[in-house]
Amino acid sequence: MHTNPEVKAKRELTPTALILGVILAVVFGAANAYLGLRVGLTVSASVPAAVVSMAVLRFVLRRDSILENNMVQTIGSAGESLAAGAIFTLPAIYLWAEERPMDFSAPEMLSVTLIALAGGLLGVLLMVPLRRPLIVEDKALTYPEGVACADVLKAGEAGAKHARNVFVGLGAGAAVKTVTGGLKWIPENFLFPVHGTRGALGFDISPALLGVGYIVGTKVSTLLFGGTLFGWLVLLPILAVAIPGAGSAWDVQSAQHIWKHYVRYVGVGAIAMGGFISLVRSLPVFLSAFRRSSVIGSSVIGDNIADHRTLADHRTLDLPMKAVVGGVAFLVLFIWLVPAIPVSFLGAVLIALFGFFFATVSARMVGLVGSSNNPISGMTIATLVVATLALRETGTTGAAGMVAAIAVGSVVCIVAAIAGDTAQDLKTGNILGATPWKQQTGEVIGVIASSLAIGGVLILLHRAWGFGSDAISAPQAMMMKSIVEGIMGDGLPWGLIAGGAVFAVVLTIFRVPVMPVAIGMYLPVGLGVTMFVGGLLRWFVDWRRGGNASGEDSVTLLSAGLIAGEGLCGILLAIFALF
Repeated sequence: MHTNPEVKAKRELTPTALILGVILAVVFGAANAYLGLRVGLTVSASVPAAVVSMAVLRFVLRRDSILENNMVQTIGSAGESLAAGAIFTLPAIYLWAEERPMDFSAPEMLSVTLIALAGGLLGVLLMVPLRRPLIVEDKALTYPEGVACADVLKAGEAGAKHARNVFVGLGAGAAVKTVTGGLKWIPENFLFPVHGTRGALGFDISPALLGVGYIVGTKVSTLLFGGTLFGWLVLLPILAVAIPGAGSAWDVQSAQHIWKHYVRYVGVGAIAMGGFISLVRSLPVFLSAFRRSSVIGSSVIGDNIADHRTLADHRTLDLPMKAVVGGVAFLVLFIWLVPAIPVSFLGAVLIALFGFFFATVSARMVGLVGSSNNPISGMTIATLVVATLALRETGTTGAAGMVAAIAVGSVVCIVAAIAGDTAQDLKTGNILGATPWKQQTGEVIGVIASSLAIGGVLILLHRAWGFGSDAISAPQAMMMKSIVEGIMGDGLPWGLIAGGAVFAVVLTIFRVPVMPVAIGMYLPVGLGVTMFVGGLLRWFVDWRRGGNASGEDSVTLLSAGLIAGEGLCGILLAIFALF
């Protein structure tokens, strides 16, 4: 029996896609949990999942539906984002349990699973009404990894000739990552003191960052580089002079110390204020999209599919808004009422407010710099600051208040991470002609699968090496732990955070986009410099061609391959280390 070509081309949410996607979600989630606990960063799994999906479905199983491939990467990439949200926060409670076993107890697997599940589902649902205004209508948001995924899948669909550039980049990215991150023949990061200024500059040997810089373009990478220069060559020298004894023996360690403990807090304030400004500007569009989605209809799977006259519309619809609103309300009550999640009514309200806020911010931010460079930890810090203050002022202090603050921060962190991942996946689907509600359903499935696995992964890693050890130092969680302890003991540098917020307002007054500059201040120097090099390459290619490079040009496909190659290799190295 022959399959109708049109039906085959539109085959999406199939059992094969579900099974393969769930496997990738669990594997990528576990690998990135280890990677993030070791180095404080995770590798976006969207492009690697697209490559693996294409390899398995097209070249092994001989299934050639590009939308089925896209569904696999949609489900599979959810694991990495959910893992990032969990490992940036929850290990703090394990650390407290080790330090003060009389006051704290380590979270059980059920507690970790439910926190991850609630945050992940909220992230998907809150992204539903944002799809049209951000993914479809806002042409200024490039979503580099979403474009890279689409290019990878289209190259595979077109055949070996068009896929050649992708796989050349894939091999080059994997080879460089093997030399730097696996064999360690060459350091991945270089940092040099700028003598006479007490500043520092450096770069990362990262094919993926070059690829991201090329895809986001010259403007965004230049703004991000400007933030990097301001942080490392202006703010850092000023603070080095202002802090007693900070620059007596100036070297890269001194520069890193001041950036980590001072400059980065200025970046946090700028990101938080930039996010607030972004939300205020997006609110009218968001409300318009929300109303429009509500008018479309209450049931995608029911009336619209049954009515053949609306079949074309059905392929452009999101999940029904009644289900989204009801789901968000249910999850907020679930977070409040379930004993395994240590969050009070106040905490649940804060999760709803910050979840909505940072889902919007995250979805816009990944449109600028990609999921790999989405400063989720900066959003989590902002959440922890307000949540811990609110809990302290309402009398919830001590161990109970600290655990509650981390729980609130963890859910919001996962919300932001999943919203960013969902935005990239929906961009890929928008380019390829995928069905939005089916992709959103796939995200939900990926979240559920990853949530069931992440609790066991965290407990396994903690028992094997212990959070805070040399093997898994958990740098992000250590920072979150210090922030909560600092607020409970009045030890946070509020002046630096306020200074960053004022800086963001000044940039807005002069009509300079805040987010790329703030991200450049917050991220390590090597990321901004290397992405800028990729942006310069984009400028050169555009100049040589007399205009803008096409989204499917050979260098874009090569850049997509570089991102995929380093990402896949990084995940494989993490898996080897895990076992």
